[in-house]
Formats: sequence, C-alpha cells, structure tokens
Amino acid sequence: MRSRRSSRADALPPRRWQALLARQDCLGLVAGVDEAGRGPLAGPVVAAAVILDELQPIAGLADSKRIGPVTRERLFDEIRARALDCCIAQASAEEIDRLDILQATLLAMRRAVEGLRLRPRRVLVDGNRLPALDIQAQAIVKGDAKVLAIGAASILAKVHRDRLCLALDQRFPQYGFAAHKGYPTAEHLRALHTFGPCDEHRRSFAPVRSAARP
Repeated sequence: MRSRRSSRADALPPRRWQALLARQDCLGLVAGVDEAGRGPLAGPVVAAAVILDELQPIAGLADSKRIGPVTRERLFDEIRARALDCCIAQASAEEIDRLDILQATLLAMRRAVEGLRLRPRRVLVDGNRLPALDIQAQAIVKGDAKVLAIGAASILAKVHRDRLCLALDQRFPQYGFAAHKGYPTAEHLRALHTFGPCDEHRRSFAPVRSAARP
C-alpha cells in the first residue's frame, strides 16, 4: 500500500518541473531509503524514499533514533517541503503475516521507491538487504547515520509510523499504542493477554500468537 507522496516540485512552476523531469537521467539523482517498524507486534511496517536537493540543505539530519520527537516532527515537515521528491509507503500487518517481516519490509521499500515522481539513478538502502528494483541500488549497514538521504528517509518513516500508532490508539485504547507504538513492552504484553489480539496485531509474531484466544 502506497501511503503518502510528496515533492517540492509540486510547488514549482510547470515549466521548471517539466525541465527537471527531462533532465533527471543526467542529474544523477540519488534516493535514500529506510524503514520503521520491523520490531513491533502490531501495525504496518513503513518505508520512505527521499531525494534531497543539494541546493537546499537541511540542518540536523540524522538517524531518527538519535533525535527527539519534537525535532523529528520539525524535520519531517522540513524534509517534505525541501526535498526534491519523497514518498512514504507501507506493508500492512496482514502482508507481514503472509510474507514474513523481512519480505514485507522489502515490499514497503520497493513501493516507496516506485512512488517517487522523479526516477533516481541510484538508490541507497539502510541495512544489508535490497528490495527488488530495476534501478542500481546499494545496501549500506548503518546507512541512516552515514548518508543524509537515508537519515531523512528514516525520519519520514519513523514519524509517519508513530502517527499511525496514535490513530491505532484511538481505535484500540486498551492496548496503549500511543505509549509503546506497538513494541513488546510489559504493558503491551499484559494488554495482549488480557484482551487478545486486535485486527492490527501481527499474528505470525510469537507473543501475539501465544496470546490469541482459541
């Protein structure tokens, strides 16, 4: 499921946007890709792809896990406003159960790259596995701390997924998703065993499977 696409080019005059599209193959555009939400017991896994604008640097980009939530929210808006192009996509809990978490993560990454309006010449992916792409791609371990575009993607994916968890908390307040974001905290595990899994829990994950009522 493709979730959100954004491009600074949306705000550009039509002639400039058309010129950018025509030149994209010779510009050497690079997209950074990262994900959020492999470890939680519920909700989708989210991936983002970002093509930064070298002429519009964004101060403070880093791996989303190393910055606080207020800064992440600010950078989320700044990245979406100043990046040449970005796309946020996801794979659902049902897809995670059907495919397994690794394959669902790679699927979300592929959807994010395919959702870009601009076609990058190269894709840099955080980690050691690559989604199936028809574009030159490279996996970079701890890339979110090494490559600015991957760091930007990590911020988009993390903030978007956190917001999804806030929405889940409204639907299923008994589980406390607003606090733990789906991760297997003691509070979450207690709620699982008290109420059983909800529709958004990943039933292929052992703690959820063991809490499922016959």
